[in-house]
Amino acid sequence: MVLQKEPAGAVLWGYGEPGAAVTVALSGDGGLVLMKKMARVKEPSGTWTTILDPMDQGGPYALTARQGSENVTLRDIYFGDVWLCSGQSNMAMTVLQITNASQELAAASRYPYVRVFAAAPSRSDIELEDLERIDLPWSIPTRTWAMGISPTSRLSAGCWDVTSMKRPGGGTPIEAWSSPRALRACGLLEDMGRAGCSKPGLVFSTFSPALPPSISPHQHLSGPQTPSVLWNAMIHPLLNMTLRGIAWYQGEANAFLHTDQYNCTFPALIADWRREFHAGSGRQTDPLLPFGFVQLSTYRRQSRQDGFARLRWHQTADVGVVPNARMPRTFMAVAMDLCDDSLLFLGSIHPRDKQNVAHRLQLGARAVAYGEKNLVFQGPYPTRAVLEVPRALLNVTYSQQLVWRRRDTPAFEVCCSSPVSPCGWLPAPVVAVGSHTVTLALPGCGTLVLALRYAWAEWPCEYQSCALYNTQGLPAPPFLLETLRSSNRAGDMELLLLHPSSSLAWGV
Repeated sequence: MVLQKEPAGAVLWGYGEPGAAVTVALSGDGGLVLMKKMARVKEPSGTWTTILDPMDQGGPYALTARQGSENVTLRDIYFGDVWLCSGQSNMAMTVLQITNASQELAAASRYPYVRVFAAAPSRSDIELEDLERIDLPWSIPTRTWAMGISPTSRLSAGCWDVTSMKRPGGGTPIEAWSSPRALRACGLLEDMGRAGCSKPGLVFSTFSPALPPSISPHQHLSGPQTPSVLWNAMIHPLLNMTLRGIAWYQGEANAFLHTDQYNCTFPALIADWRREFHAGSGRQTDPLLPFGFVQLSTYRRQSRQDGFARLRWHQTADVGVVPNARMPRTFMAVAMDLCDDSLLFLGSIHPRDKQNVAHRLQLGARAVAYGEKNLVFQGPYPTRAVLEVPRALLNVTYSQQLVWRRRDTPAFEVCCSSPVSPCGWLPAPVVAVGSHTVTLALPGCGTLVLALRYAWAEWPCEYQSCALYNTQGLPAPPFLLETLRSSNRAGDMELLLLHPSSSLAWGV
């Protein structure tokens, strides 16, 4: 087992006889008692809780909880950083299913101080205080269970570098992982009585236009898609834990469900989890708990649907990059260039290259969670645009030095329509790429450039072959930005790049 190291104190909890006193002792490898804590078993729940003094990284230790003549001892206790992994099926992919699986499996024994714990998939209509089942108790990585052939568990390929793993659920929308409080904050729940249903429970009140018209605006979702059932069964029981951070890989299901509410539901989930883990741990977990996530990869190569593109944008709260004002202390791994259609039994929605996903996540964790200075952890993003009116060219300035990796990849589009109607998006071919500037041609658009977008497709490029990267090999993230005329100078027109307003219809 790994418990959270300093500066926070690890929270311990358990069950006992109501009203009884419980003594918890932490002892070293030689049996020397290093710390003692007392706790009273609460009535009527029969639970007790105590917080250890902050401990330096290291181990092994033993923990003994004693009530009268009864005691329980846990051994092989280490103090380190505890990360919670959650999401849907891409987080659940096993090491055996990823690229270079044999090398990763052979290296499993090189991590003797990593411990992994997995809760079994479960759901509940009410908030539970304890996990219903455990898929994998705290364990040292081994080749056997990392392959996914252990009788008890499979190691998530996306969760190698953490010391606590939360089993994700395949095909689960964010609403299932959200508490009712978080969903109400986004207007997604209403009382069943007002929906005209007699059965108790919760129902969605508004559905995304991405859903097929056959779905009723008051239809129940069943199983693991039901609102809050995974929060109730798999997150709520863990709220007492002291955590160092969260890794999240989810969103594919919401490319078809409440897509355009994700810019609310995702920040609301992050804020709610932070608040609840902070309170549940006796304020030991940071109220701005670092939260890393994977931006959606790809699905269908020739699809003209833009649900994935919109969801990627909404994953950033419609800002394009994180951290930002609505999503502080977050970090993101862009994955739209890691497409893979070779897994016939899993489909192209499950790219095998989880090494690059993990690499990009750990860069963000080092910068955002651990405060590593001068570390580039995300790709270049546009900061300025100047329209050369006589030549019908648009010069877009980026925040970092650019690498033009694929010249034949169509990437940029401009909107030249009236803002009161859906955009008529036109290709904007790349004419040249400088150190920090991309020059785009504007055929048929003239000076009426209302918006600019990049990599706005379900499958925007082939494997690691999007148009723009930085010198560290990190891809430029997709974006959708409105433009506003700022000034004219010597035939050029400077355009302000703004986050889209509600007047900008998505178009196709």
